[in-house]
Amino acid sequence: MPPVITALYGALNALFNIFLANQVSALRRKHKVGLGPGEQPELQVAIRAHGNNAEFLPLALVMMLLAEMCGGKGWLLHLYGGGLLFARVAHWIGLPRKAPNLFRVGGTAFTWVAIAGISGYVLYLRFQLVG
Repeated sequence: MPPVITALYGALNALFNIFLANQVSALRRKHKVGLGPGEQPELQVAIRAHGNNAEFLPLALVMMLLAEMCGGKGWLLHLYGGGLLFARVAHWIGLPRKAPNLFRVGGTAFTWVAIAGISGYVLYLRFQLVG
């Protein structure tokens, strides 16, 4: 069976990543900044929100794909995929807020724990497959 659960969350997260990239582009046009953040803190935040998402999302989705290909339970994959999207949105909401804030810390923590957790699940599934 094709990895339809990963496809769903991959598509939703890809759309979110395009949204973040568009925010960067809009702020670059607004402030007439071609490269880097210039002197614009707002642009720096948008760049890091997009960059952070682009850094962590591929690994998370690859691990989800591997779990699904190894026979991972659908409900668990939906929980992971939905939680990951929620965590990424929470991180984006929290990034421009003064530290410490629950959105940024929670989004970061859940992303890291989710990647570690699904990695452990993939290892478990892999050893179940080979007996």
